[in-house]
Amino acid sequence: MLNKYARAIFTRVFAPIAAMLLRRGVSPDTVTFVGTLGVMAGALAFYPRGEFFWGTVIITLFVFSDLIDGTMARQSGRSSRWGAFLDSTLDRAADSAVFGGIALWYAGDGDDLVMCAVAIFCLAGGQVVSYTKARGESIGLPVKVNGLMERADRLVITLVLAGFAGMERTFGIPHIDLLLPIALWAVAAGSAVTLFQRMVTVHREAAEKDAADPLPPPAPRGGPRPESESESESAPADQESA
Repeated sequence: MLNKYARAIFTRVFAPIAAMLLRRGVSPDTVTFVGTLGVMAGALAFYPRGEFFWGTVIITLFVFSDLIDGTMARQSGRSSRWGAFLDSTLDRAADSAVFGGIALWYAGDGDDLVMCAVAIFCLAGGQVVSYTKARGESIGLPVKVNGLMERADRLVITLVLAGFAGMERTFGIPHIDLLLPIALWAVAAGSAVTLFQRMVTVHREAAEKDAADPLPPPAPRGGPRPESESESESAPADQESA
């Protein structure tokens, strides 16, 4: 949902920064790597110790690299398949660090195995939600649905409420730490709904495509191999070495 409304606004905001970095010879891939490392460092250095406010501040400083690198690629005319692949892959690593850091807190000093399990579900759910769309598109389906909660929604809800929850430990604001469990339950539920929406869409699109263009039946196991394959294996040795 946030992708639909906020990405265009933030892209315009960060366009001057992207142009400045390009003038200084910085590549979009470098921004992608630095941003991911910053997010992972903030999440894994602060979240497992319960320092959610400062961890969120550090993560926020780097998380917008996901918009800056794309803007840089478009401004320089260097958009590429490799850049898109790298960006998506490192996004998964950053997300894992965020929810993994929260899970480590609940497994340790946070001492709440239920919330640890919910955090792990958020981590796994986000990965599977992204996979369903990528896998559907890889088999030739349009997957014309984004669903209730995309990556940006999951991150904004988690980071904003985790940052506020951390104010209890950092500034002594009472009872505000309850916002973190609320964020995790919301993200877990939203991820489950989004996964269901995407699976239903892929099932429908796959059925429509199979009806219009059926796949050929699989070859029987142990059956005769294609003639060309049999001929190539029975070729004389002098022909193979020629």
